[in-house]
Amino acid sequence: MDPPQDEAATTAETQPSVRTALIVAGRPFVPAGDVETFVAESQATYPIAAANPGNVLISFCVEDATLEAVTVLEQWASQETLDRHLATPDVMALCAKWTPYMRNEVRQARRARNERDLRA
Repeated sequence: MDPPQDEAATTAETQPSVRTALIVAGRPFVPAGDVETFVAESQATYPIAAANPGNVLISFCVEDATLEAVTVLEQWASQETLDRHLATPDVMALCAKWTPYMRNEVRQARRARNERDLRA
């Protein structure tokens, strides 16, 4: 299996004072023939997330096209900033288009605490 490929959008370097309050992570599953299209359309929302001051990281990548699996990882400063992102017209359109065709196993963890460098 090939390793996941992604060019994650991150604003952490430009916003070091933003603390993560929410982590969104998981696996949406879309039909195998649509995985690459779904990821490309999802990655097209990176500039929208980057324009949101509460976005720390957003990443969509193909985990395994044969298993129809995509990996999602997002970090947000607050529920409000995530809600603002989800309410943008482009993100709403993406969700409306793909939700009927996917099995979504993406979950949100609230109030992430004690962030630390794993190497420390």
